[in-house]
Formats: sequence, structure tokens, C-alpha cells
Amino acid sequence: MSYLKFDKAQLVNTEYSLKREFIRTNRAGSFASSTIINCNTRKYHGLLICPIKAFNNENHVLLSSLDETIIQHGAEFNLGIRKYPGTYSPKGHKYIREYEIDPNPVITYRVGGVLLQKELLLVEKEQRLLVKYTLLEANSPTIIRLQPFAAFRNIHELTQANLHANTRATQVSNGIGLKLYPGFPNLIMQTSRNSEFVHAPDWYYDVEYNEEKRRGYACNEDLFVPGYFEMEIKKGSPIIFSAGTKEIAPNALLRQFNAELKKRVKRDSFDSCLKNAAEQTISRKEKATCIINGFPFLSHSERNTYLALPGLCLSRDDERTFLDILTTTLKTISNRFSPDKALNKERTSIDVPLWFFWTLQQYMAFGADAKDIWLKYKKVIKDILKTLKKGSHLAVELHENGLLWTSKKGVTWMKVRNNGTFLQQRMGYVVEVNALWYNAICLSLDLAKTTNDKAFIKEWSGYPEQIEQSFNEVFWDESKAYLADYVMDDYTSWSIRPNMLFAASLPYSCLDFEQKKAVLEKIESDLLTPRGLRTLSPNSQDYLGVISGNEHERNRAFHNGSVFPWLIGHYADAYLELHKKSGIEYINRLLKGFEECVNEHGIGSISQVYDGNPPYRPNEATSYALSIAEIIRVKKLISNISNQ
Repeated sequence: MSYLKFDKAQLVNTEYSLKREFIRTNRAGSFASSTIINCNTRKYHGLLICPIKAFNNENHVLLSSLDETIIQHGAEFNLGIRKYPGTYSPKGHKYIREYEIDPNPVITYRVGGVLLQKELLLVEKEQRLLVKYTLLEANSPTIIRLQPFAAFRNIHELTQANLHANTRATQVSNGIGLKLYPGFPNLIMQTSRNSEFVHAPDWYYDVEYNEEKRRGYACNEDLFVPGYFEMEIKKGSPIIFSAGTKEIAPNALLRQFNAELKKRVKRDSFDSCLKNAAEQTISRKEKATCIINGFPFLSHSERNTYLALPGLCLSRDDERTFLDILTTTLKTISNRFSPDKALNKERTSIDVPLWFFWTLQQYMAFGADAKDIWLKYKKVIKDILKTLKKGSHLAVELHENGLLWTSKKGVTWMKVRNNGTFLQQRMGYVVEVNALWYNAICLSLDLAKTTNDKAFIKEWSGYPEQIEQSFNEVFWDESKAYLADYVMDDYTSWSIRPNMLFAASLPYSCLDFEQKKAVLEKIESDLLTPRGLRTLSPNSQDYLGVISGNEHERNRAFHNGSVFPWLIGHYADAYLELHKKSGIEYINRLLKGFEECVNEHGIGSISQVYDGNPPYRPNEATSYALSIAEIIRVKKLISNISNQ
């Protein structure tokens, strides 16, 4: 039995099935995503979504959906499903008998005496969707009709019927080409078998996306159908439908499908699901390798790249990809922190460059030589520290006590806005910024000593002791036994948030053993859940335990109680540092709880965020690189400690 499998009772229940989504990528920026019954509930859903060079390489939905109709004795049975205001039409989900992913999505339909299997995959590093139809049973001649629904629009937008669209289809081998607007590539749709394409151009109006409606966004659009393909389907003779940006020889489609299928990672366990999900976040195109922050609507994040890199790559022994991604990302940070650049013209989240140092520490733990790291990265290390020390950054200045003072809102990871206003103040002395600052300087000094870089050592050697003393004076309260979140002038925020965790989890810490223990106890009592750590204690008057409502309402909850799985990684770092092998069983129990997640939201993956209140409902991105990465990293960490 497949590890990821859903039966008829689950699939026909739209309350259940529409909350479960799949994601497949081509490892080069393109992806396909929908619900497990192929009813799009987001504007971000589609069967072929590609970065378009003419439009800044932003993702665009080319093929939104594909309806199948089975025809026997003149009777038609449409297997598609689409939402319109107040109704679903057609309602093909009632014919689904089984959905499984092992390793690619496979749907089985039963229509009278017909048993039809549908398989979907994307061609690796090529903008092409392949759908394979296999007739397993039939008691009479069977016709299959394929009706494509095209969008040709940015994933963040919706399209409407208009007179500007070029609705004319061009003929290609066993198919057609379609290009609704200038700048787009042709959408080439072909079948592996000879088929009749019936030109019946039409707009389908007012398609509705439930998730967009729930989130308070515009949720209706019009989709264009150029016509339909029709052909006989027989047992033992599968049909491949291809949608891509380049024409292909029809007789090569089945061979290409089989070759691509052999490359797929089996998803027959929690670990194999994590591995597959990790690989889907990595995009390789041209000379740039990067991490896609999350599906289906997030792109690249510099902070999350540094945080996710160790788990996505090093914990899977993929050093080459780690270095490729680091090289790509460092181009950004090098430009921003080079003394030759006009840094003060832009505001940057100040924790971002400091997480780069943590990434290097994870690389050293992997086995990289400290001296080699210093020789390779010393320029960017020195540039970052020098820039922060000079205070030439609009958002930060170095005070005489050795701590960094942030003078603007929105320069930490908690920077959600409503109407342009940041919802978290978090200015002045910010706890994780200064924990990262201390860690970065200590690491840099140790690295510099490998080559006896006397000038650097002389310049920075006095800072660790000064920062450690100032950090405790500013943030620690003996009676409360935990760290302040931030201190701004005469105000100290004692909100219980996970940001103090980093002062206990980073390799170099200003805290002693007892302080670390107290911080973890506070986090465990107020923030720890089966899905990660809350962003605010439920005891706070600002706590919001459910992410719901319109954009503004969801934004308010995002860092005021919602749960982020990735924080469990840093909790595990601190806990295992204190308890060593005796802490493994406890952390393993926490990780095991995440196994339920792979069937809840993004099938085979871990979501971006969860409600702070039980039952901890998943929300936002259905597959989040950092969530995946940190669970993989902690599992590897446990393995390493167990083998010591």
C-alpha cells in the first residue's frame, strides 16, 4: 500500500479533499499544483506554471487545468471539477476511486465499466507537463476527450475575457500551439496518438477559487478553451498528453515519460517525503542555483536561504549544491555590503547577513576546514562586520557597549505590515540580532586565528567580552528568568517570543548553562506545540491563535501566536547541547509528530505556518523550504549524536 494514498470516501468529500494539495516541480522554476481532486482553489494553482523570461522571470500560469471526458455509446462523463459561484460544474470527482503518490500523482477513475488511470509529471529542467492515460478496464469501445483551459497570466493576478487575446490556434504535429498575448512562449499541446482536435474557442466565465475567497482576495477569473482533443483509447495502449513551450515528436512522448519516471524519488516513508520535498525547493537554471522559499506562491528569500541551506543540502550530503547556492546568494550580500557600494540607499533586514555566519558554522560541522573557509570567505566576512561597525547602514548602528541598535522597524524576520505599517515594533536593541552579532564576531575571530590574521584579531578581539556583559545587562532579568525581546530607550518588551531562543541555540552564546536551561523552560511552557514554536505566548493580550480572515487579519496573527515548524530546529540545537544523548528520545518524539503533516495540507511536505491553537491547522504555503530543511537537519543531528 502506498504511503501517500486517499480513498473514494475521502476524495468525494470536498471538505476533506479540497484542503489537500500537491506540488510537482521541474527543478528549474516551473511547477504544477492543484488539489488532489484537480479542482483549483487558488490563483496559484495550475498544471503548467513557468518563469517567463520576457516578464522578469516571474512565474506565469499557462495551462490552468485539463478536463477529461470519457465517451461510451454516445454517453459523456466529464471527469473534471471546477468551482463557479454557488456550484461545482462539472463534478467529476465523484468518479475518482483512488489517489496516490508513489512517486508521482496517480488518480484512478471508475465510470461504469471503465477503469481509467491518470498519471502526471513534469519533465526535469524542461517546461513540459506530461499526463499519461491508461485504460485498465473497458467493456466497449471508449473515446477520451481532453479539453485544456488556458490562463496566460502572472500567478499573482487573475485574467478576464478580453478582445486583446489572440485566440487563434496554430497546428503542430498531433496538436496545436496557443499564444494568447505577446511576450509569452507558445503553449504547445500534443498527444502521443493521432487525435482529432476540434476547434471550439470559448471563454469559461467566473471560475472561482475558494482559497482566495477565504483569504479576502479577488477570486474569480475567466479561462480560455481553444477546443478539445478526441481519440479512441484502448487497453494496453496508453496515451500521453504533453503541454510545453517547445514542440516534441509525438512518438517520443511515451519514452520520455518512462525515462522521467525512473528519475523520481519514491515517497514511501516520512524520510523519503522529506527528501523529495527538499529536492523540489532547489531550482537550477542557467548559471544560478537557488532555493524556492515555498510553494505555490513564494519565491526567493535571502534569509531563508542561509537558514535552509544546511538542512536541504548538507544534511543530505549534497555539498556541491550547497556551494552552488551559497555562491549564487553571496553575490547579493557581497554587492550590498561591499565598501564600494552605496549601502545607505537601501534598508536591509539586519539579521540576514548575520545568518550567513551560522551557515558557515553548519558547513564546518559538516567537515569543512576552518582555514579554508577563512581564506575563501574572509572578504565578505570582513565587509559585513566592517559595515555594521561603521554604522553606515540606515537601519543599524554600533553603540559603545558593543551592541547593535536598530533604528527602524521591519529589519528582523518579524516584519509583516498592514497598510504600510509594521505590526511589530522591534526596534532598538533586538535580542536575536545581538545574539547573532556576538556569534558572528566569535566565529570570525576563531577563523582568523587559523591564518594568524593579526590585524583582524587586533581590531575585534575586545568585542566578545564586552558584548557578553552588555547583552546580559540589557536583556536578562534574573527574577523573570528569560530574555527581553527588545529594548528601546526606556521601554523593555518582555513579550515571550521565540527570538530569545537563538541566544541559547547559536554555537557561541552570551548565556551560561543555567540561563540556557531557563530560556528553554520558558519556551517549552509557553511556545512549544506539536507543530513547532508559537511566535507569542498565549498568555499575552496580543495573542491570536488562529490565522483567518482577510489579509489584514491574517497578518496580525502571523507573528502573534502562529506556529512556525522551522523554529523546532533551533530548539533542538539548544536542547541537545544541554542534554546530549539523554535528550534524543524527547526530540525524536517531537519530530515524529510532524509525520502527520504530510497528509494534511501540502501532500508529502510540511507547511509554512500553523495555527497556535489546537488542532494546529496548517496555513499559507503548502510546502515551505525552511520547514522541510530544519526537520531534515535535526534528524541528521540526532543521528550524528547517536553515533558519537
